[in-house]
Amino acid sequence: MNVSKTQVSPTKVELIVVADQAFLSKIKDHVLSDLAKTVSVSGFRKGHAPKAIVEKNVNPENLQRQFLEHAVNDLYAEAVNTEKLRVVAQPEIGITKFVPFEVLEFKAEVEVVGNITLPDYKAIKMNKQVDPVTEKEVTAVLDDLRRRDSVKSEVQRPAKNGDEVVIDFTGVDAKDKKPISGGSGNDYPLVLGSNAFIPGFEPQIVGMKPGEEKTIDVTFPDDYGAKELQKKKATFTVKIKAIREVELAKLDDAFAAKVGPFKTVTELKADIKKQLLAEKDSQAQRTLENDLLAEIAEKAKAEIPDILIEDEVNQMEEEERRNLTYRGQTWQEHLKAEGKTDKEHREGLRATAEARVKTGLVLGEVAEAEKITIHNDDVNERVKQLKAQYNDNKMRAELDKPENRREITSRLLTEKTIERLVSYATAN
Repeated sequence: MNVSKTQVSPTKVELIVVADQAFLSKIKDHVLSDLAKTVSVSGFRKGHAPKAIVEKNVNPENLQRQFLEHAVNDLYAEAVNTEKLRVVAQPEIGITKFVPFEVLEFKAEVEVVGNITLPDYKAIKMNKQVDPVTEKEVTAVLDDLRRRDSVKSEVQRPAKNGDEVVIDFTGVDAKDKKPISGGSGNDYPLVLGSNAFIPGFEPQIVGMKPGEEKTIDVTFPDDYGAKELQKKKATFTVKIKAIREVELAKLDDAFAAKVGPFKTVTELKADIKKQLLAEKDSQAQRTLENDLLAEIAEKAKAEIPDILIEDEVNQMEEEERRNLTYRGQTWQEHLKAEGKTDKEHREGLRATAEARVKTGLVLGEVAEAEKITIHNDDVNERVKQLKAQYNDNKMRAELDKPENRREITSRLLTEKTIERLVSYATAN
């Protein structure tokens, strides 16, 4: 086989592949052997007729079609491997010369990942910043535990912080008065002062009496989970159906023994502090990893084919659509709330999509540079751990499928690569 490569663009190459006679003969024999299994030749059992006789008894067009398909597929795969190309799409194939079973030349144009230039990632230094656990945070957990074991008594007085109020509420857009998706509820129990609702909502309920109805104006925060509601002004009609005074459980050693294997309140507090610290440590680790990857990716140079970015945008949109369906909102309602067209929405996702793709490519390049590999034993151990999380034998069997094992291998490679980068960043 002879291969010549032309760089059409930083992310597209053209291959001219010329087959040699020995390869073509081998492919022809292979195709005839396959056809022999299905062709009936007088005097021979299926699959046992000589290839020369099989060739005379098959449709010449069918033989040539299968020959070309096998030859081109095998040659293309070998050419990609020889040229060390990272292809990201199906190639456009064009036969340029073909004499049946004797001469084959074709052109393949394909999108590829271009050059990736890594920064000196070993020189980038970062440290994990774990915030200390405050007494206020421990108290908040204790109050939540006490609230779960509290005594509630219905009262006929104005609501105050700490009370549980049962409310009906309906929210509309303050501007066009249209209902807000997911912005209504009936018989909803809300502890005032818990900050479970939108900022500014609960303070306006303080002072209301049973049976009273009130209109409340609020603004969704900038970082609200539903993007279409961020910074949106809304009006809620709220009716108080009941007010319950909440008497928290007494905080003593008996309470500590009730909620866990603790003899004293001091032991309970120590355990809460330990758990909160572990959560903060995990969050700090995630922040460190994300910040480190973002800096390495930003400093790296990568020629990324547009098709990868488009695929990532498609995945992001699909996830967004699923979330909207869960919240009971249509895609058109979502676009209208954002004030964007389909095209504008997609363009708004491109920067994030490109950053994600670039980070993934950079991680792959680091793994290769560091010669990081995943062994079969590592995959088996992870599969074992995952299977332990399921009681359903069908779900366990899914983990053994080749495509899922490949996904697990990829995940392990990413984890191991990030671990290596963090070790460099945090080394003294």
